[in-house]
Amino acid sequence: MSRVEEICRRLEASINEPKSELNYASDYTFLVAVVLSAQTTDVQVNKVTSRLFEKCKTADDVLNMGLERLTDEIRSIGLYRNKAKNIIELSKILKLKFNSKVPDTREDLESLPGVGRKTANVVLNALFGKSTIAVDTHVLRLSKILEFSRANDPLKVEKDLEKLIPSAYKKNISNLLVLHGRYVCKAQKPKCRDCVLFDLCNGATKNMIQ
Repeated sequence: MSRVEEICRRLEASINEPKSELNYASDYTFLVAVVLSAQTTDVQVNKVTSRLFEKCKTADDVLNMGLERLTDEIRSIGLYRNKAKNIIELSKILKLKFNSKVPDTREDLESLPGVGRKTANVVLNALFGKSTIAVDTHVLRLSKILEFSRANDPLKVEKDLEKLIPSAYKKNISNLLVLHGRYVCKAQKPKCRDCVLFDLCNGATKNMIQ
């Protein structure tokens, strides 16, 4: 077994549910949650959506709420004004062009306001079971630590991971790296002694907490 495959195997064995920690009630609310999560923690998004999704579960609900009320609902989230505008506009497009359904292709998803490549990859993976790799700050950072990629550009890291990660693990690799980075290999205080990858990580010794 290769080092990369062993890393994937251990991560999968140590994380019971490698999935997004965003709360949602439908495909539409998941898309909204992912758009809201840009440059914002999942914890903060979940605080906001716990209230928002009681009132808004569909594109029609959001459009009926309107821009002003939606902006007020999400104002504790970073970039809330732009996100509110994007959510209103993408809701209009979903209703007019996609029969209020979240599309299942990258091209259609990226045609929606506020939806870039990373968001599209998250949605395609979580809602449609596709083996897309979403590169966020955790995936970018751990890819360097684990020597999966030397690139700084998310797209280049994504392409490196697509080539490197065994097919059996591609569907879950983003969530595995995100959750490992969030709870074990933290940016500020990595828990190296508790890490299942300690002996496979060349950065473990220098990152060891004294």
